[in-house]
Amino acid sequence: MIRRRRMAQGLALLFSLVGACQSAPPAEESRSYAPKPYVEVVHPTWTRDAVIYQLNTRQFSEEGTFAAAQKALPRLKDLGVDIIWLMPVHPIGEVNRKGSLGSPYAVKDYYGVNPEFGTLEDLKAFIDAAHDLGMYVILDWVANHTAWDNVLVTEHPDWYERDWKGDFMPTPWWDWSDIIDLDYSKTALREYMAQAMKYWVEEVGVDGFRCDVAGYVPLDFWEVVRRELETVKPVFMLAEWEGRDAHARAFDATYAWSWNNAVHAVAKGEADVGALFGYYSNNESAWPQDAYRLVYISNHDQNAWEATQFERFGDALEAAIVLSVVGEGMPMIYNGQEAGNEKRLAFFEKDPIVWREHPIGALYRKLFALKRAVPALANGATGARMIPVVNDAPSKVLSFVRFKDSAGVFAVFNFSPEPRTARFEESLHHGAYMNYFSGEEIVFDGKTALTLEPWGYRVFVKARR
Repeated sequence: MIRRRRMAQGLALLFSLVGACQSAPPAEESRSYAPKPYVEVVHPTWTRDAVIYQLNTRQFSEEGTFAAAQKALPRLKDLGVDIIWLMPVHPIGEVNRKGSLGSPYAVKDYYGVNPEFGTLEDLKAFIDAAHDLGMYVILDWVANHTAWDNVLVTEHPDWYERDWKGDFMPTPWWDWSDIIDLDYSKTALREYMAQAMKYWVEEVGVDGFRCDVAGYVPLDFWEVVRRELETVKPVFMLAEWEGRDAHARAFDATYAWSWNNAVHAVAKGEADVGALFGYYSNNESAWPQDAYRLVYISNHDQNAWEATQFERFGDALEAAIVLSVVGEGMPMIYNGQEAGNEKRLAFFEKDPIVWREHPIGALYRKLFALKRAVPALANGATGARMIPVVNDAPSKVLSFVRFKDSAGVFAVFNFSPEPRTARFEESLHHGAYMNYFSGEEIVFDGKTALTLEPWGYRVFVKARR
């Protein structure tokens, strides 16, 4: 009996050891819980404090050419621009064209240049001149669809999506009747598109791409393209899309549509500052810090089809502009904003910008200089997080600091149509500052209150001690 009991105990011990071995995770598996950087893309160093300027070649000058735009490059450099995004430069389709000139997003030839804008040599001269000034140039790339008379339609009709009748089809639900969709289940199409993009980097010298409706093209395609382009040189990739996954292995930056919509809602009285709390909470909690999120006041779509900057933001415009630069995000300006352009530029016709000196231009120039001078305002993880400074009017007043190595900014915005006096309950912002716009020095302590005019703002700069 004793012998049998000992045998049973021995077997039980053996089984428990086996069970323990089976239940214990292998060393490799346990290590999988260690955090890894979500953003695997290596941002070019020149993007870390960069701002973007969208250039609509057709409307940028009376001539509407690369050569005319090139003359303005020193002005853009003085404004504080680092990256110039050229809207599509390719020949525009003629079949089912909209208007007399058509949409630049109806691409007829991915290897060609629209003669309306000049020649390939003119474009190369523009890029070279920008590089000489220390700026970079990205091209708008339309991978989702082509014009009806693109060369691919006749050479590779099997590369296109088909509707229920078996016909070529525009992008579903939109009124984009001048284009037809490509089919990214075709390996050969993917190879063609990747090689075309590589051509513009390798042979023409562009520094990356803004990718139109990027989310309508499979993400794995963009990830492969990014690796392919990086064999030539470091590139900057901007997606017209708002999605965290795009940042892992494909894009440096994506659109912050929700930021623009939140600020617009506050400006129109449809929401209070809580809408901005919602955006920034989501930005900090759900997005990696090194994901560049494009914050903007206007772009070609918004200006043409929705509203000018004045129509969209009204009396809150200046505050919105300031927040776009001193808050988190990669700021962008659309051509003509700096001139106080008051019209919705025609999209399918010639409608040149009327250039003039304007306070909006002076504001952008001063803000871009601040961004470059204050490391805390750099893009992504190179810069600093926004930390809220609690105030006694949280539904109307937005206040925060961005500090790096104890230096940075304390920013306060009155997002309401009435004057507001704000008091701050915590000591995070205490210390000596300079009012960036007035030059006055101020010391904040527990007794300091601020009175702001309707839609007013203050940016205080704290230098490293």
